[in-house]
Amino acid sequence: RAAVCADVLVESDRRGIDSHGIGRLKPIYCDRMDAGILKPDMPIDVVKETDTTALLDGNLGIGLYIGPYCMQMAIDKAKKHGVGFVVVRNSTHYGIAGYYATMATQQGCIGWT
Repeated sequence: RAAVCADVLVESDRRGIDSHGIGRLKPIYCDRMDAGILKPDMPIDVVKETDTTALLDGNLGIGLYIGPYCMQMAIDKAKKHGVGFVVVRNSTHYGIAGYYATMATQQGCIGWT
């Protein structure tokens, strides 16, 4: 999980979006973990799923991991069925939205968040 989270933060800095990069690590993510607001090791539960859709519960886990997990699930559904929509509840801040659209385009899909 740490490697995925780091990739999202570093990509933000690479794109010049300093407001969502490594600078958020301590004041946002670490402080929220210390306060118990963000729980980094929580499971991601499937609440409801069809061939083309899914509703997931992040259980207040770290959005920097939950976001890529959900986007990859949407991409996998789209590649198999032509479209994939995944939504998540009870997540936390997931970094830059552009990271997720790029995940989709790199795999031949269109993605948005």
